[in-house]
Amino acid sequence: MKSSAQLASKAVLILLITLFLASCGVVKTTTDTDRRTDSDRVSSTRVIESGIASWYGSKFHGKATANGETYNMNDLTAAHKTLPFNTVVRVENMTNGKSVVVRINDRGPYIGDRIIDLSRRAARDIDMENAGTAEVQIFLVREGDRPLTARNTSSRETFTVQLASYNSRSDAETFSRGISGSRVEAVPVAGVTVYRVYYGSFSRSEEAARALRELESNGIEGFVKQEEN
Repeated sequence: MKSSAQLASKAVLILLITLFLASCGVVKTTTDTDRRTDSDRVSSTRVIESGIASWYGSKFHGKATANGETYNMNDLTAAHKTLPFNTVVRVENMTNGKSVVVRINDRGPYIGDRIIDLSRRAARDIDMENAGTAEVQIFLVREGDRPLTARNTSSRETFTVQLASYNSRSDAETFSRGISGSRVEAVPVAGVTVYRVYYGSFSRSEEAARALRELESNGIEGFVKQEEN
């Protein structure tokens, strides 16, 4: 027969095991927001921009976004004029304090001084669907395809003429030396760095198009692109 001391020790051991399993057994369903790293949470305090947000819905549902995806008004996405694609931001409605985390996959808005166009789902989450617009602040959660710079967080689009793209910087610089006013920029594309040759920087696409026509008259081909893309 076991002694009282042995029984007491066994009871304590069972209790400790039960407490340990309980602490490890909590099951929590995670979301994209839950999966953010500590550095993501710190960066979400960085204000990128403040201004007016709007939203877009059924008229664009199923159509292509600027980064080639299909727009789904029920996803947590948004359009911004300059933020790099796949940048994740938190948008806070300054009227009611509600916020939503969205991913940038489109360009816009192009009405007045609005700074971001939310999906219908995102607009609903911060209770601005009926109002149509709201005063918001935009906070960085995670950088996207490119690092953030003063240029691509300003909502002021700039345009250039892309003349060529190379895998080698030396090849790009050799090409650039033959065209006065051109420059070489390193650009990350799908995890790989490419070296693009650009000509000029313009605040309006029409100005870039005019520069392209002048280049074409000298036998130099290219195309107009937004510098932030």
